[in-house]
Amino acid sequence: MRLTLYTDYAFRSLIYLETQKERLVSIGEIARVYGISENHLVKVVHRLGRHGFIKTLRGRNGGLRLGRNAEDIYLGDIVRCTEDDLALVGCMRKDEGASGCILVGGCRLKQTLLKARFAFMNVLDEVTLADVTAPHERKVLMQAVQELMSETDQ
Repeated sequence: MRLTLYTDYAFRSLIYLETQKERLVSIGEIARVYGISENHLVKVVHRLGRHGFIKTLRGRNGGLRLGRNAEDIYLGDIVRCTEDDLALVGCMRKDEGASGCILVGGCRLKQTLLKARFAFMNVLDEVTLADVTAPHERKVLMQAVQELMSETDQ
């Protein structure tokens, strides 16, 4: 199974916000730290905000922060929020169904792939944002923030 760049950006944004929870953060800052598209990140943050993962505060002193505790944010929920299609093959898609496949009715592949997807999501449902935001992530991101701040001072 391959997750989209959209989900990757969602994970990275949430990890960053967890490491910076004592202050508000801008979308531009997240984009600069990770070297990713700010325009794309705006869409990701908007969806995460609509689903309560992120709280956005508007205005001059506004910014982003986590919408709930990292211990209450499960990776599986993030994937379900950001992935529009978790179908592993065409016959698993709701809109496509089994159209065009001559194996419909007796195919065991679909059931096997459904089990695999279920197992994948079960693992993600056991892991929280706090679990994946370990000291390593904190250290690397804090160094990136310091470098970013020193660049803006110059």
